[in-house]
Formats: sequence, C-alpha cells, structure tokens
Amino acid sequence: MLDFLGLETFLAIGESGSITAAAQRLNCVQSAVTARLRKLEDGLGTPLADRHARGVTLTEAGERLMCYARRIAHLAEEAETAVSATAPQGARLRLGAMETTAAVRMPPILARLMAETPRVRLSLATGASDHLTREVLAGRLDAALVGGRVEHPDLSVRTVLTEELVEIRAVAIAAETTRVLLGFRRGCSYRARAEAWLRQDGRAPFEVMEFGSLDAILGCAAAGLGIAILPRVVAEERVPNLAIHCLPPELAMLDTCLIARHDLPQPEVLNRLCADLAPPPPDRAMRR
Repeated sequence: MLDFLGLETFLAIGESGSITAAAQRLNCVQSAVTARLRKLEDGLGTPLADRHARGVTLTEAGERLMCYARRIAHLAEEAETAVSATAPQGARLRLGAMETTAAVRMPPILARLMAETPRVRLSLATGASDHLTREVLAGRLDAALVGGRVEHPDLSVRTVLTEELVEIRAVAIAAETTRVLLGFRRGCSYRARAEAWLRQDGRAPFEVMEFGSLDAILGCAAAGLGIAILPRVVAEERVPNLAIHCLPPELAMLDTCLIARHDLPQPEVLNRLCADLAPPPPDRAMRR
C-alpha cells in the first residue's frame, strides 16, 4: 500500500540521486530514508532503486513510479495552495525570473504587489531560462519569467514583453578585436543569442567567460575583458559608461514569457504581475 510519506521520500531519492542527499533534503537521518524506501518496495513487491557507490539508480519500476510520485506531489501542492489562500497568512507564490529581469524590472513591481496584496507569501528565485523551466515542470516553482517561448505540452505560456538585446563593451574596445563573450551559464536565452551573433558577425571562434551574476558580467565588461549581450534597459540603466551597439532585428528582439503548469491553478496575482510588466500603450498624442 502506498503512503504519502513513502512517496515523498522516494521522490527525494529519485530527484537527488542518493540516500544522503535525500536525507538532507527531508531533514532526517539516512536510516529513516532507507527504511521508508524498503517499506515502499516491500509494499509494491518490487525493487525501486539500485544502490551503488555513487548513489542510487532507479529501476524500471522506479522510473514508472517516479512519474506518479511527481503528479501526486503536484496535487498535494495544489491542495495546499487552494486551502492556504483562505487562511489568515494567505497564499504562497514561488516565482522564478532571469537574473536581468529580477534585477532591473522586478523590484518596484514586487514592492507594489506586496503592498497591495500583503496576504501573498512571495519568494523569487533567479536562474537561466532552461533551469527555470525545469523547476516549473518539477513543481518547485509556480511560475517563471523566461526568455523566448517554451514549447512543452504541460506548460501554459504568456508573452509579457519584448526585450531589445544589445551588445555592450568598453568604449575603447573595438568590435573586431573582441572575441570573448561574458555571459551566464548554458541554458540562458541571452547567451544563445550572443553566440549566434558572434558567429554571424565573423567573430568565431570565441571564448566564453561564464558568470553567475549580472553585476559580475557588467563589471568585467567595463574593465574591457569582453563583450556582453543584454537587454537595452540593463545597458542604459546600469552601465552608462559602456558603449552600446545594436544587433540585427532578427537577433535583437526576444520575448519574455511567463510559464506555468497548465494543470495547476494560477493565482490572480500573476495577472497583476503580467499587467505591471507589460509596456504601456503608445501615447495617442504622439501617434497623431
């Protein structure tokens, strides 16, 4: 017979790849994790994981159960969200965003949302678009702002705004001598556009210096260590002393999209977030 604690433990083992990591994630001792796994295997009458020196590997039965364990965990989170929305402390929203979006566009919007909806418990995680997509699919994030449209049958996708990407570099650095790209780790949509631009511009082969923060990229660009491809809003607001160069339209324009699992309810606050992020409509007087 399946029990929720056993499934939660099995899910932690499968996602972390080891008994030790699962115990740390669940904040319990390794012997308890092992005992729960054995109880689950005994109840199902089949091994779910092979133990070895590097950790554990799921068996065929374990891989099948993993799909159901994730779905059950998502349903449990859905139930928690639905009930907590009526509780005094309010609902929870776990949001993900790209580093640039979080640094430049999100602070005033989040401050306004938290002031207007104090019952919402909001958390924000940053990362590359590919990583954020995996986190949403796994149920560890409720929604995320990513670069470019994501095609996946389990996701709903809303285009929120369109960023113009530009090349930035120190004023004294010539483009033809710049063959070092300063960017985030692989999985970043901006990095993919940057690599495509350098190849198209005849600057391949090139080297890539990877960073985990926006400030590090900007600082190294200002020091003349290489070029970076970032949204124009970042270049204009954060690095006024750097030269800004336009990209071809087919590479410059990149949508920022809000993704969420379509089988889970989306809180109303997400609609507010999208509305605040969307650019204002053109002024009618200017159009005339």
